[in-house]
Amino acid sequence: MRNAIVVCLLLVPVACSQPGTPSCPEGTDRFTKYQLFMGRSGPDGEIVEDGAWDIFLADTVTPRFPDGLTVLDGQGQWLGAEGLIKKERSKLLVILVTPGDDKMRLIDEISDEYKRRFSQESVLQVVDDACVSFR
Repeated sequence: MRNAIVVCLLLVPVACSQPGTPSCPEGTDRFTKYQLFMGRSGPDGEIVEDGAWDIFLADTVTPRFPDGLTVLDGQGQWLGAEGLIKKERSKLLVILVTPGDDKMRLIDEISDEYKRRFSQESVLQVVDDACVSFR
């Protein structure tokens, strides 16, 4: 069984070893956390079905991040290009990797493929520093 990942986001000012990089508490290591918010409704109302999502996860995401990731189901809303609020089911993909690796290119590849395959206008990407402990 793999160790669980515990994420400690630092919300208070701390001394940094590099600008913008938090010093992690003892017993934790610094990781980069990527979050991708992926809508499941297409432009004509079609839905990204569970089976299609599973295939995308298997053939696009997992080969790029085989060490592990988390997928959460969500319900979101956003302002579309035509100026209307859209509400839709979504997937939140969370990936933690050690810093210094050139993973942003892989994140962009995943986002681009999701947009292409499922006719999406965009994929919201969030990148954070996190302090991680394997316990």
